[in-house]
Amino acid sequence: MNAMNFLVNTFFDIYIMVVLLRVWLQASRADFYNPFSQFIVKATQPIVAPLRRVIPSIGSIDLATILFAYVLCTLKFVLMQLIAAGGITFSPFFLIIGALALIKAAGGLLFWVLLVRAILSWVSQGRSPVEYVMNQLTEPLLAPIRKILPDMGGFDLSVLVLFIVLQFANFLMGDLVGTLFGINWFGL
Repeated sequence: MNAMNFLVNTFFDIYIMVVLLRVWLQASRADFYNPFSQFIVKATQPIVAPLRRVIPSIGSIDLATILFAYVLCTLKFVLMQLIAAGGITFSPFFLIIGALALIKAAGGLLFWVLLVRAILSWVSQGRSPVEYVMNQLTEPLLAPIRKILPDMGGFDLSVLVLFIVLQFANFLMGDLVGTLFGINWFGL
């Protein structure tokens, strides 16, 4: 059963991050023609396109895609119960777990995008299309932090400060909600 739990958990976590990336790319108005953005759109378009015909967007917030991510988070826990218990006893508690899992996935996505951005900044020297999109996604979060931090002579510590904020949110969520998913809320 552990192997099956691992597969279901990994598949859902990765695809939920891809779906949330689509929401984030749209909200930040990232370059749509970038190959990385095109991959995200193509991976989610078969399900999101019909949903968007029924569920309208509010400004730059794509409600259909957010709802799809929420349904995936909820479905993940229903399948995990099916694997663990051999049957489904659906309760309204799954809807709350789905919402909390969506918040967890958003924090995990932010962590991984920041990590990829930091690594690419050392390696690619600004020539990677993936790095360009990562910069478009994270710059609105990092620019205000850079304004507060003193000049460090070429060192950009804004990513580190955001990691500390994420870790604080991780522990705060653990304190507020308890150990519903364990203490590791944002994948840190």
